[in-house]
Amino acid sequence: MSTALLSVRALRIDFGPAPAAVGGISFDVDRGKVVALVGESGSGKSVTARAALGLLPDTATATGSVTLDGREILGASDSELNRVRGAKVALIFQEPQHALNPVRRIGWQLREAVRAHRKISAAAARAMAIELLTQVEIPDPHRRVDYFPHQLSGGQKQRVAIALALANDPDLLVADEPTTALDVTVQAEILALLDRIRQRTGMGVLLITHNMGVVAQCADRVVVMRGGEIVETGDTYALFDTPEHPYTRALLAAVPRLPEGGDHGSVDGADTESDASPVLEFDQVSVTYPARHGSPAFRAVASVSLTMGHGEVLGLVGESGSGKTTLGRVAVGLEPVTGGRVLFEGHDLTRISARQLRECRRDIAVVQQDPATSLDPRLTIAASIREPLDVHRVGSATERRRRVLELLDAVRLPAALADRLPHQLSGGQRQRVALARALALRPRLLIADEPTSALDVSVQAEVLALFTEIQRDLRFACLFISHDLAVVHQVADRVAVLRSGAVIELGPVHTVFTAPGHPHTRALVDAVPVPDPAVPQHTAAQRTTVTV
Repeated sequence: MSTALLSVRALRIDFGPAPAAVGGISFDVDRGKVVALVGESGSGKSVTARAALGLLPDTATATGSVTLDGREILGASDSELNRVRGAKVALIFQEPQHALNPVRRIGWQLREAVRAHRKISAAAARAMAIELLTQVEIPDPHRRVDYFPHQLSGGQKQRVAIALALANDPDLLVADEPTTALDVTVQAEILALLDRIRQRTGMGVLLITHNMGVVAQCADRVVVMRGGEIVETGDTYALFDTPEHPYTRALLAAVPRLPEGGDHGSVDGADTESDASPVLEFDQVSVTYPARHGSPAFRAVASVSLTMGHGEVLGLVGESGSGKTTLGRVAVGLEPVTGGRVLFEGHDLTRISARQLRECRRDIAVVQQDPATSLDPRLTIAASIREPLDVHRVGSATERRRRVLELLDAVRLPAALADRLPHQLSGGQRQRVALARALALRPRLLIADEPTSALDVSVQAEVLALFTEIQRDLRFACLFISHDLAVVHQVADRVAVLRSGAVIELGPVHTVFTAPGHPHTRALVDAVPVPDPAVPQHTAAQRTTVTV
């Protein structure tokens, strides 16, 4: 009999007549250990985690065995599961908004979590809530216990979500993509916090993630899933050093990495900021949001000056709230400025008429972070791609249809998908559709706002390779906004680092990432998890060697 904290044996999960979501898998999680469950979307990771929590929907049929500290979870009654959840096993969501009630104060939510399994007074529960906030290193916990979720930063909200999970000292923590929505520096802080808590409490952790850098830095063992099956499992060091299965090797090969020395030339022929006629120029641009509901005015962008040459890819990196997305919206005339000028091929977007702005937008396209929300769910793929052509009345109906098929071919999608709806496509296919739509009018400038952050690592690699190939062929300029420094290094010629709305560093991407001139840039680089368990995170910055 297994002595593991969590023991999964021959677990099979079916949803109707479709192929099994999980097809007879087995693995263990021991006390005090971190087991990472990795694989692409649809591989069965999250549904396996739900089985461990007894949270499978009624439409699911599960067979096999899932035991937690010797107690069978599959088939347990609701009352039995209620005693287990929170007290024995707890969950951290990818988005803390899913775990926090927006209309309840933080202290109230923590008190309710504590009192769900303990008979204590409200005063004692409040004291425990403050202690939990202290444990997850929330500054000034006596004051912030009375905050609402919207008054906290993204990293602070995730710390509160961890506090909720720890409220009743669980033996097992299930962390489902706990840092995907966070900046790289906040991610490093949260991962370090979870490790300190694990070492202090001895709890086991089932970590679900597609970030192989996070796996390398945190996990003791790795379970690789594909199509509902386990294709490989093993010690983290051994699996990263000598992966045996072709899928595992492909997964590791797809991980973008920061430079390890050598030059990263810019895209052949790309113009730089010295170009006499830049395609885009920010001239002392500022954006300030006025005071509202007692909150002071907020300066999102502070006197930013940047230029982009024709055919250049300029990366824009920084933490949440640094002004990246605001600057991207300014570039397409979607955000009014409070100072400065925005010049697109010599036209000041802040001072031209609505008709002139509409004409300029024919040459500017946008690719959003999540194609699931940027594509109209009621329009077919062909209609979505054709939409810019319809809006600007380009060509006849026959010519537009021909252009749609050309664009589908350009982004490596079969013509048979033209009449399907977005929900019938995978995440990677939807992002290719979004790219095809952006290219419909042959833009001279593309604004890409976190275009791959919602994708699995292997799909991300495919989309980035496609983007690079198309950008080199069509020679459009691109403002590439991302919090993933390794991705920016892969696609950009130059990079601008933003902090508190200001550009603190600007230069060739390889130079900036291997020899940062600003302490904040160095902190960003150091916080990137290295996809190599042999490289400790605190020495990650030492992996680069600069040759002058």
